[in-house]
Amino acid sequence: MKMKMDIDRIVVCLFLLLVFAPWSIYSDERLLVGMTIVQNAADRGAVCLDGSLPAYHLHRGFGAGSNNWLLQFEGGGWCNDVSSCLERAKTRRGSTHYMEKFKVFSGILSNNASLNPGFISLFLDFYNWNRVKLRYCDGASFSGDGMFDNGTSVLHFRGQKIWEAIIYDLLPRGLSSARMALLSGCSAGGLATFLHCDNLSNMLPKDARVKCLSDAGFFLDEQDISLNYTMRSFYNDLIALQGVEKNLNPNCVRSIQNPKLCFFPQYALNYIKTPYFILNSAYDVFQFHHGLVPPSADLRGHWYHCKFNPAACDATQIDVLQGFRRDMLSALDSFQNSSSSVGMYINSCFAHCQSESQDTWLAVDSPRIHDKTIAEAVGDWYFDRKITKEIDCPYPCDKTCHNIIPSPQVSLR
Repeated sequence: MKMKMDIDRIVVCLFLLLVFAPWSIYSDERLLVGMTIVQNAADRGAVCLDGSLPAYHLHRGFGAGSNNWLLQFEGGGWCNDVSSCLERAKTRRGSTHYMEKFKVFSGILSNNASLNPGFISLFLDFYNWNRVKLRYCDGASFSGDGMFDNGTSVLHFRGQKIWEAIIYDLLPRGLSSARMALLSGCSAGGLATFLHCDNLSNMLPKDARVKCLSDAGFFLDEQDISLNYTMRSFYNDLIALQGVEKNLNPNCVRSIQNPKLCFFPQYALNYIKTPYFILNSAYDVFQFHHGLVPPSADLRGHWYHCKFNPAACDATQIDVLQGFRRDMLSALDSFQNSSSSVGMYINSCFAHCQSESQDTWLAVDSPRIHDKTIAEAVGDWYFDRKITKEIDCPYPCDKTCHNIIPSPQVSLR
């Protein structure tokens, strides 16, 4: 009887795939979602760098997904000194005044049943959930709590309060009765999920299924090619400027000699109780360009061609990149072996952020590990269909990465 039901389900899914997939995969239609300003945020001290009110974009769920929520932190670098934060405050990364008023929802945020996640798991995943994009305007991965005022210029470092204000705005809109929830984010937004995962879990009903997904947010505490800790130095300045340390994981802070290191996911991860999924490239191009080979470590441009085309890397450069991959896998080793409730998808594509774009989330030619797409892996993990801990073979063996070898368009700042 069960086998017959499974066969019937597969037949129905394949029929729907044949009917809808050609239209949905190649359609030019886009889902544009309007901005919601958090009107009472200032009462909580929650404002962007320039003092403007924070915002989010909400697309309502429907049907079986009407009580489920997917929240996604926007990414976009950081600012770690007054000068860079003042510049950031004049852009969409530091002020809602400069933000586009509509946001495209694609990839994991898509509302198209055949795209999210598609195929056999068509009925079960995120397309009909309430989906929220949290706009990023603080420059510290939603974690700061401080202020700069020299009598001439004012900067508000209120990322922690922005996070709280948005959640408190969403709770009466249905989040307080969530049955399922997934907190996700990309890049600096992926890092924010490590900082706020348990916090969200504690604010939702005790019987809710709450899990977290970081996309390209596993930033390594790694020496660059000149043997300097570029990312560590950058984060130290950010934490000191924006008053972040008091909002870091308290168990991590108490257990480590240098509390600022708890901003790095590899140190905080052991203290996060909520089930977690890490999606990352082992050759993440942002970390490659700004952490492993920052401009300050390559003044003569020996790495220029390698950065923009891995095929142009010489043997020594490939060895450095393989070393970075080994260090990432080593940092993830205890996480991988900790529990069946955790998930991983570490591929060998030169990419950064793979859940937001339909091309990399789920498409005919999207990346695969063991013939499994990112969308399928995340869905299997979230719904406990399968244990999902996928690690790709080293570059250049993965031939599914041909369509995603970008260069990052955003600096550390």
